[in-house]
Amino acid sequence: MRYQLTECDFKRELETRKPKSWLKSVSAFANGIGGKLIFGIDDEHNIVGLNNAQEAAEAISRIIKAKITPIPQFVLSEDKKEEKAILILTVDAGRATPYYYKSDGVMEAYIRLGSESVIAPDYVLNELILKGKNQSFDALISDVRKEDYSFTLFEATYYERTLLKIEPKDYHSFGLADKQGYLTNAGRLFADQHIVYNSRVFCTRWNGLEKGSIFDDALDDKEFEGNIIYLLKNTADFIRNNSKVRFYKDAQYRVDKPDYAERAVTEAVDNALIHRDYIVPGCEVHVDMYDDRLEITSPGGMFDGKAVQERDIADIGSMRRNPVIADLFHRMKYMERRGSGLKKIMSETSKLPGYTEALKPEFYSDGTSFKIILKSANYSDKVSDKVSDKLNSKEYAFYLAIMELLGEQSFVTTRIIADNTAIPESTTRRYLAKLCELELIKADGKNRGKKYYKV
Repeated sequence: MRYQLTECDFKRELETRKPKSWLKSVSAFANGIGGKLIFGIDDEHNIVGLNNAQEAAEAISRIIKAKITPIPQFVLSEDKKEEKAILILTVDAGRATPYYYKSDGVMEAYIRLGSESVIAPDYVLNELILKGKNQSFDALISDVRKEDYSFTLFEATYYERTLLKIEPKDYHSFGLADKQGYLTNAGRLFADQHIVYNSRVFCTRWNGLEKGSIFDDALDDKEFEGNIIYLLKNTADFIRNNSKVRFYKDAQYRVDKPDYAERAVTEAVDNALIHRDYIVPGCEVHVDMYDDRLEITSPGGMFDGKAVQERDIADIGSMRRNPVIADLFHRMKYMERRGSGLKKIMSETSKLPGYTEALKPEFYSDGTSFKIILKSANYSDKVSDKVSDKLNSKEYAFYLAIMELLGEQSFVTTRIIADNTAIPESTTRRYLAKLCELELIKADGKNRGKKYYKV
């Protein structure tokens, strides 16, 4: 049997005297995307079986109903493996979140973090409470009055992009304020003033391929805070100002080749600002630019809890953590049709001149963050410019061959290179030594066991 560890726990036996050992997983599965508890299999996945599966099933059902509130939807089924009885407890993702484990007057809500069930941090618990009430953070009414703040940027931008003027009544119909004039959290995010502390973006252009000291290794850095439209425009400008557009000539035309597709960048920044979790204290969106890639990281994972890297991007539907903000960005035509943002990033990137699968955007998420990685379409050209004057034509051809091999595997050896090229081993060693001297690759080990890696 193979299961995703995030969605599955194994128990050697049913613990009835100290049921918290498995009930916390029941709470976590119900608070997340569901999961399975399998009784009769140990942590090493050895099948040990249960002495009395029917009795265990009755006890599981009784304990869940007594110790988990509200009671989640679950199914118990018996199976036999290697002539041994096991019980499979399947817990559905719940709608009435949070689901608490209760004992001795204490109530605790759990979530899954990797393969463990851990107590939900306060900000996650708050989001679970909102989900259970079918509410969103951006729709909550605050104690801030609209009349105390200005909305010049929002109103000017709305007119610029729709040719429609914002009327006073629109603030209520758009979900930015109630009828008494108190702003929702979405309304606070569209105010000119910085009144939502977490509404910030930190942008850095690093020198090289990794992070370093902000004082020594950053070529450019900016911090933006306040109005969400201001964040969008300034973040996009920062990325544009720290990107390059190369060009080449075909038979008749000059072809521009930007580092990144502009529309893909806009969609990525949109995604980070619109779908981020604003409840997480002391957090912000981070934009990190390197020689070879752009990374945009925002607080909060996928709204349904499942890791984006485990899903087919083409099949991800519209699940919006902040529907009021999303609707307004859609009205202002910053977003494509709802639910298509990640697909738009993929399709726009694929239109770049010289696109290959190596430039395909990457998406990662866990329980607390979401990351989009865009690859620079010009990185290999930039490297070529740096090394072409230091290598002769044969050395440069060798360098390109090594980079192609290192794009397919983590390291190469002289034997691997010999198997993939017709270059003599003595020449290969000489070329490799020069590439190491120029710090174009790095080496580890000695003699014939030496391995060569990307820098």
